Amino acid sequence: MNDYCKKAISKLDEHLNFIALEIENPILRAETAVNSILQSIENVKKFILKRRFQSEQEEIHFFKNLKPKFVSKLVYYHTIYHFEMHRPYVGNKSLQKYIQKELDELKRFFDNNLDFYKYYRSESNYLDFKYFVRGTHDIKLTLDSFYFEADKNFCTTHDFKIAKILANDLIQLYLQCKLKEVSNNVLSKEMPLIAPKGNLKWTENKTDLIELIYGLHALGVFENGKAEIKDIAKYFESIFNIELGDYYRTYLELRSRKITKTKFIDTLRENLHQRMTAQDE
Repeated sequence: MNDYCKKAISKLDEHLNFIALEIENPILRAETAVNSILQSIENVKKFILKRRFQSEQEEIHFFKNLKPKFVSKLVYYHTIYHFEMHRPYVGNKSLQKYIQKELDELKRFFDNNLDFYKYYRSESNYLDFKYFVRGTHDIKLTLDSFYFEADKNFCTTHDFKIAKILANDLIQLYLQCKLKEVSNNVLSKEMPLIAPKGNLKWTENKTDLIELIYGLHALGVFENGKAEIKDIAKYFESIFNIELGDYYRTYLELRSRKITKTKFIDTLRENLHQRMTAQDE
């Protein structure tokens, strides 16, 4: 079971990384991701129901540690889809208010499930037999109403809560990045950067530019290493008249690459080395 789920989640991650790099529109990207995740979950469900659990401990392990990894991705992309679909595109103040409302919603979930947060984050297990075994429910343990309508063969009372916790961590990061973007836009209007003369256009994809920016930041080439990544990104956006979007999210996707995390920089180094070699000859 462990091997199957690990291979399935690895395959799903690779596909999601491909989607993130190939689809620039955030709404279409999230929609495509949701469809892929649903198919992956359905495959896992068929495998689990056919195989069956060999012990209660194996059942607990699946619903506490494995299934939430899949479902959390579904929750994340589904939330991002609705966020992008309903976000206001006119007025920074309206957008700031909208993002803050979404952040408040995350906090509300945290406050309403504080006891379970503490239980899960502290890696406790004394209630696992109630939380993560199918067919057992205690209405006093803060149940979500959807549980009573869900497929009892493939869910427990609290496996979805763990998925929500995992997803909310990423959603919060996404929203905070968006909030910073809005704040930076406000600042840039008040104190616009002076672009150099001329008009150089970045003709490679945005992912490559973001990889380069993070590489320069890691090397500390600006302000003796004291420049923040958001300031460097904003400067490059100004120079090349390009919107990088959620560059931190792209950086996370670069980190999750399986073969090479620095594809563009590696290609840059190789091409420069080849040119120098050719000119020496």
